[in-house]
Amino acid sequence: MKYQEMISEFETKLETLESRNVDVLCKAEKGISQTEKCIKDLRNNVLEKGFLTEEEEIRFFKHLKPQIFSKLIYYVKLYNIESKRPRSGTKFQVKYLNNQINKLQVYFNDNLEFYQYYRRGATTLDVQYFVRGKSDLRSLTESFHFFIDDEFSTCQDATVATIMAFDMLIVYLQQEIEKLERHVDNPKSHLMKHTSKLFWTGSKTELIELIYALHSSGAINSGTADIKEIALMFEQIFGIDLGNYYHTFIEIRSRKCSKTKFLDKLIIVLNSRFNDLDD
Repeated sequence: MKYQEMISEFETKLETLESRNVDVLCKAEKGISQTEKCIKDLRNNVLEKGFLTEEEEIRFFKHLKPQIFSKLIYYVKLYNIESKRPRSGTKFQVKYLNNQINKLQVYFNDNLEFYQYYRRGATTLDVQYFVRGKSDLRSLTESFHFFIDDEFSTCQDATVATIMAFDMLIVYLQQEIEKLERHVDNPKSHLMKHTSKLFWTGSKTELIELIYALHSSGAINSGTADIKEIALMFEQIFGIDLGNYYHTFIEIRSRKCSKTKFLDKLIIVLNSRFNDLDD
């Protein structure tokens, strides 16, 4: 089956959308449209081809479908949050965004038992949770019923998707708060100009992967540098807007293949250069 290939193609399109410098509401609308189409295509494939084994079905509903469904939830909630965001002073915006974070945290508290099961990578209840036709052990707390049906849903795949979506939303909101507070601390910071003749010509995701690797290595300021300081430095050096790099990091972390695609590529090309010089 080619479910993973379909998902990878979708994520490439979504990465292109995220890299565009467009209004957040416009971005959310396009994200909803693209995600709905992908979910419908996945559903048609599942109904047509099914699964060869129970393990394959569990993997799909525990890992693959939530990757896409979480994006739908994310963009729907993002649109609702941003469309109601106050346009007044920084203080009111920060208060509003913090309130939204608190509301999202309530979901984790209300679903604590399953949240802990999912986060620790448990598998003992997977047949009950991620095989179709099992009885629902809990009532749904979110109203995303328009894509929930017996043939394409299990007891808990929507909960996994909601956890993933709310994780992304929380880091997005935290980044928006940081932007507002940074502007208050240094209102002229956004006027800093790009003076370097160097431009990043790879993808933003690749640069963000590199930034997080450098931050994790402790090679900058003996590991005391904040991730946003490093990201800001690279933005200034290469004259690039990395956008919601927290969001992108979560995307990288959720990869089912190599989580370090760009770093792996760097190793290959550098070793190739060494080999060419040795020949």
